[in-house]
Amino acid sequence: MVKPVPVERLSPAAAEAELKRLAHEIAEHDRRYYQHDRPTVSDAEYDELRLRNAAIEEAFPDLVRADSPSHRVGAGPSEKFAKVRHGVPMLSLANGFSEDDVHEFLARVRRFLNLAADAEIEVTAEPKIDGLSISLRYEERRLVQAATRGDGFEGENVTANILTIAEVPKRLPKGAPSLIEVRGEIFMSHKDFAALNEKQIQAGEKPFANPRNSAAGSLRQLDPAVTAARPLRFFAYAWGEAPELPAGTQWGVIEAFHAWGLPTNPLMKLCRSESELLGHYRMIEGQRASLGYDIDGVVYKVNRLDLQERLGFVSRSPRWGLAYKFSAEKATTVLEGIDIQVGRTGALTPVARLRPVTVGGVVVSNATLHNEDEIARKDIRVGDTVIVQRAGDVIPQILGFLADKRPAGAKPYVFPHVCPACGSHAEREERASGKTDAVRRCTGGLICPAQRVERLKHFASRNAFDIEGLGDKIIEEFYTDGLIAAPADIFTLEKRDARSLKKLKEREGWGEASVAKLFAAIDARRSVALDRFIFALGIRHVGETTARVLARAYGSARNFRDQMVAAGKMEGEAWEELTALDGIGEVVAEAVVQFFGEKHNRDVVDDLLKQVEVTALEARSTSSPVAGKTVVFTGALEKMTREEAKAMAERLGAKVAGSVSKKTDLLVAGPGAGSKLKDAEKYGVEVIGEDDWFRRVGEG
Repeated sequence: MVKPVPVERLSPAAAEAELKRLAHEIAEHDRRYYQHDRPTVSDAEYDELRLRNAAIEEAFPDLVRADSPSHRVGAGPSEKFAKVRHGVPMLSLANGFSEDDVHEFLARVRRFLNLAADAEIEVTAEPKIDGLSISLRYEERRLVQAATRGDGFEGENVTANILTIAEVPKRLPKGAPSLIEVRGEIFMSHKDFAALNEKQIQAGEKPFANPRNSAAGSLRQLDPAVTAARPLRFFAYAWGEAPELPAGTQWGVIEAFHAWGLPTNPLMKLCRSESELLGHYRMIEGQRASLGYDIDGVVYKVNRLDLQERLGFVSRSPRWGLAYKFSAEKATTVLEGIDIQVGRTGALTPVARLRPVTVGGVVVSNATLHNEDEIARKDIRVGDTVIVQRAGDVIPQILGFLADKRPAGAKPYVFPHVCPACGSHAEREERASGKTDAVRRCTGGLICPAQRVERLKHFASRNAFDIEGLGDKIIEEFYTDGLIAAPADIFTLEKRDARSLKKLKEREGWGEASVAKLFAAIDARRSVALDRFIFALGIRHVGETTARVLARAYGSARNFRDQMVAAGKMEGEAWEELTALDGIGEVVAEAVVQFFGEKHNRDVVDDLLKQVEVTALEARSTSSPVAGKTVVFTGALEKMTREEAKAMAERLGAKVAGSVSKKTDLLVAGPGAGSKLKDAEKYGVEVIGEDDWFRRVGEG
């Protein structure tokens, strides 16, 4: 074999000729490997070709070709993934863990649709793949974009990496619609995972923990060439934006996917009874070990798409689907200690510190103990041999202890009555019902460093402002060193760093590139949607769903802030409007107005609004005659259930309230309507019947 000429001795003409040869040779090897699965060179030989190409390009940057292997799939390695806003959210399914959960799922569907208790409902059942969710967008039948689930509303653009996966069609055949988003799961087979780990070990690298992590890590590589070298696979099982669908059922659409060349799971089955659903679950569970890829349950979906549309969504999950997870896996280990963590709302949470043990393929060293009553009820003591359970992504928990292995002298655990972070008194609040709260909370508020740090972590977290690179450890470090104390400080960090004598880039573990990357990530989040802004504030009882309700109701950050201050007396028009919102009870309402009743919290919001732009949520519908209107339903509706009516109104862009106020635009009243009718007369609100509602929204 002729030794290649060293790069430093190549002339420009020779370098140009060799780059041309390498581009064609590597392209041919890629075609044989990815399209035909018949490589003709070893991995080492292939890597050598790519390294040679990269070395010549580095020495002769002016000669880099348009078809260079270094950016074969569209672009070279990027600094970070671009974000993709999902036109149709990628929401997760509700979980079930028992046959009773399956029974209740079917019962809820029937109740919502106002069907008889024994009415037949067709439901598809398929394995729940333990991989990474992906959305593939095809325009004019050509794959133009691929995005991860992310937080369900916004994911990462991984198009370049997906284009390297042989099982993902780059084009759909004639007959497929001109626009469709195909959704499914990226995963790695057990066989391929074992082979990949063998390569890792031979190369002196650390082996991967499990196929799911390996698949996810492979897809999120900044260099598509790394993804291309990983044996990733794909199953299609759903869709996002799709103006035209090939069938009116879940089963029919998946059959069409299969006909178009998309991989679909052969174990999917159409069931017509609860016994069939449970039987198919047991069959799949029995085959779990021999499938050759990881699954963690069975997914059920109502088959008819018109029923799926009527059922709609609740919170972040569709009412028409359920993930029936496999039984939790258990192990025993020793409880070495109990640590107390202080959360952003002051909650003192006990965490079990365990002797590391593998449960369901994952090494567990910590588990939740919930609260002090739970510790007392189970009589868990330090030194006990405990039973640890882990089910899917659920936080590991302790079920109990082995009495015969309890060490002599083990004493009952005494829960602290003072905050371990600031020394303030920790108390259990009395609820309005007279019951005592199960959680003990630090009364220190923002004088408590733990609460301030946890609020900052929450603010920058994935479902809040999602500031890339500003993780928990960095926030702790920056807070301890006085660089950030409040959310607005994050957005002034770059200006303050420019004025500081001690630059961030001079800190241990940092450099010019990493600092620039962090500042760019912070700048990228100077514009944020209102629901994320509200959720990021860390108000007690306000989760993502509640934040979206508030965002839709108040429209802008300034209006939300001012109206919450106005509602502070817990009476009057602003308070009535808040408590009338569907899904906002008095507990949540009190928590929100109490938050804005504190001057330091208002200052946090005001300072933040000077640094960021908060955008309104996109309207769900703009063409509907009820879009933007506040609607209340009352009485016994006859053509649809109350829940279905609310879901329909929200789908059409209306705001649904639970009670009538001056801000109500429309009351839809069925037989038996009571006090809400009187309130409508009092406030001059338009009242219509159920038939009029259907005529008004054009569905009559």
